[in-house]
Amino acid sequence: MYEQDSVESELFLPIRGMASEFEREPGTAAQQQGPRYYLKSTGGSSNGRGGLNVYVSNRRSSFCEQQQQQHGGDSFKFRDFLKSKLFVSILIIGAVFVTLICIGFVVTYERDNDVTQTIDVWRDKLSPEQYVWFENGLDELKKALTVQTNTKRAKNVILFVGDGMGPNSVTAARIFKHGEGGKLSWENFPHMGLLKTYSMDKQVPDSSSTATALFGGVKANYETNGVDSAVSLGDCRTSLNKSHHVESILYWAQKAGKGTGFVTTTRVTHATPASLFANVADRRWECDATMPEEAKNLGCLDIAQQLVEEEPGKKLNVIMGGGRQCLVSGVEATDIDPIDTWSCNSKDGRNLIETWKQDKVDKELTFAVLQNNSDLINFDASVEHVLGVFANGHLAYDHNRNKGDSGMPSLEQMTTAALRVLRRHQKGFFLVVESGMIDQAHHRGLAKQALTEVSAMDDAVAATVKIMQRELDDTLIIVTADHAHTLSINGYPEKGKSVFDIAQNSKADVVPYTTLTYATGGPDGFQMELDGEGKIRRKDPSLDDTESYSYVQQVGVVTDENTHGGVDVAVHAIGPMAHLFHCVHENSYVAHVISYAARIGRFRDSSAAGAFFDLLGFS
Repeated sequence: MYEQDSVESELFLPIRGMASEFEREPGTAAQQQGPRYYLKSTGGSSNGRGGLNVYVSNRRSSFCEQQQQQHGGDSFKFRDFLKSKLFVSILIIGAVFVTLICIGFVVTYERDNDVTQTIDVWRDKLSPEQYVWFENGLDELKKALTVQTNTKRAKNVILFVGDGMGPNSVTAARIFKHGEGGKLSWENFPHMGLLKTYSMDKQVPDSSSTATALFGGVKANYETNGVDSAVSLGDCRTSLNKSHHVESILYWAQKAGKGTGFVTTTRVTHATPASLFANVADRRWECDATMPEEAKNLGCLDIAQQLVEEEPGKKLNVIMGGGRQCLVSGVEATDIDPIDTWSCNSKDGRNLIETWKQDKVDKELTFAVLQNNSDLINFDASVEHVLGVFANGHLAYDHNRNKGDSGMPSLEQMTTAALRVLRRHQKGFFLVVESGMIDQAHHRGLAKQALTEVSAMDDAVAATVKIMQRELDDTLIIVTADHAHTLSINGYPEKGKSVFDIAQNSKADVVPYTTLTYATGGPDGFQMELDGEGKIRRKDPSLDDTESYSYVQQVGVVTDENTHGGVDVAVHAIGPMAHLFHCVHENSYVAHVISYAARIGRFRDSSAAGAFFDLLGFS
């Protein structure tokens, strides 16, 4: 008869004729695989007979116990091993080993008091010469690991363009101003890429075609402004077809209700700013005097007229730069403000500055006209429109300008003044700042003047970042160039030397050469002379003051002036959608990034009615 244990659910089975097989002490376990058997004496049963019952446990033996059974039970149980001194010793040794692995210099990067990245760095023994560079590398890693992507909409956009500021110009200016290990202000921006600068018909472009690409998102032909590649140079008739006009980001910003403006150290009608507001088949058509009669008769307008009388030019809130001789007929030269003989000089008898003023009066808009430093410092920034024309032609080079009340402002001063006006716009603003005299100095082989202009742009960018500090989260700032020049950084000059100094002697003719030279240049840069034996040789630059602002660098190929270079240029960005600059891009990509970041142009917000017409294909 079966007996059931009520607590452990274990079964008693009566066994007859098996006593010899399980001769065990009462209560001892029989060594069997499978269920455990226990022998138990029983009292008299109902039939009066006693005997042995086998006590069977339904629990399975553990794996270790089964293994012990298989191997004769000589090894100790696993749970006993866990309690053994051997296991504890192994555990301690393992913990010490892991701790030793983790010991090292731990660099912790924090943002807003929260740890975002932790890197374990081995504290290897380094020489002082190596240690400084490992620390420098760690500092850069710290900055890189804390970079965040800003995907907000850009309320404000500020685009800086260094005209002719190629990679070598940036490097040389950095060494000139901050030393080899320094950085220009925009080189601290977290995002960057490269831009290809070719135009639709030239491997090496000019400023007007590259400006059309930067500001309109469409590559154009050499020396044309604001028109697509269907318009060839000088083709007035085709340029009148509005389907070939390239709308600029300035126009898109105005349509979105934003404040708009531009600042330049060149003429306000010059090649780069002209692509913001004009549509012309020839960049030279800055005023009436340089336009052919045929173009006038066909109805093509000069750049100055489009700036003042056409949209989007006449709606600009800020216009600052030079170019009075293109806007006003009969201007006179002064000692500090000569007539620019390279440029257009208006002959039609008009005064477009007065026309601009009258337009604002008629529309009951507040405005200011500025002509010198005193005007710029003292004007009321609450006005709606500002026209600052500070020179007959281009503004003076920064190192040479008159800094007094009657003189010309710096790029930084114009930029900060423009921001005072534009920041008042509730819907935000779009501002273009061009350091145009970099290019002018390069064309004449004046490297020190060119690098001084890069330095002035560095000041303007730094001042802008400081002013916009509290608004950087919704302000996209971009710094780039329209094209490069043929400036090169040569030889093996000693670190710490002036970048304008002698690099070394030529191993061919033993004549010294400077660190900076140009591949091409005008006659002043092609410095050859006859030696004592009547042989032609290169002039020794160490006999000249190469640190002078007027020193013309030597060139390899003589032409009329230093030409542009065709290398890619850098683009640096900070703010909303700045991460979209990340590799090698077409220069036309810049306008599309701005359009997307600010939701203007083709990325504009659509009203219900607009969405309906978009759907029908009428927009």
